[in-house]
Amino acid sequence: MGIEQAPTAKGKEAARGLRKSAAADEKKVESQKGSDLAKGADRFEERSKSSDGKSAGKKQRLR
Repeated sequence: MGIEQAPTAKGKEAARGLRKSAAADEKKVESQKGSDLAKGADRFEERSKSSDGKSAGKKQRLR
């Protein structure tokens, strides 16, 4: 749920805190990795790869 969709002020504050925390974690990982993490569709594809190295899309096309 996004900040704008939160029904209460407490929910909006929690969403802001979560977003800040996620951004800080991402920044930390990028600095340890030495390069930026993939964004958008590239990030989805990177995260969807399983241990065998095949993406979800490739597996579905094989069926």
